[in-house]
Amino acid sequence: MTPAPIFDLRGLLIFLGLSVIIGGAASFATGRALATRWRPLWQALVYALGIAAMVRFLHYALFAEPLLSLEAYGLDFAAALGFMLAGFKLTRRHQMQQQYGAILARDD
Repeated sequence: MTPAPIFDLRGLLIFLGLSVIIGGAASFATGRALATRWRPLWQALVYALGIAAMVRFLHYALFAEPLLSLEAYGLDFAAALGFMLAGFKLTRRHQMQQQYGAILARDD
């Protein structure tokens, strides 16, 4: 019996492809949409749960990974929330600079 590999390259590539690239793009766009429509930041948690469920289903449907894995879902949720917060914060910063540029300008 061979021992399980310590580093799973296939699993890492699947995670990067689905969770980071596809899920991250969807999450970043969702964060931008929330900020553009001046929605509160707490709504990002709800949307991140949905995107993480979608990504977890893609893992299950395309690569036969476990659907109901709490650890995997938590990792997908963390990735989705991180990208969503980045999209929200970058868009909100741009909105504030556009709206309140004269007030926020520094006198260096």
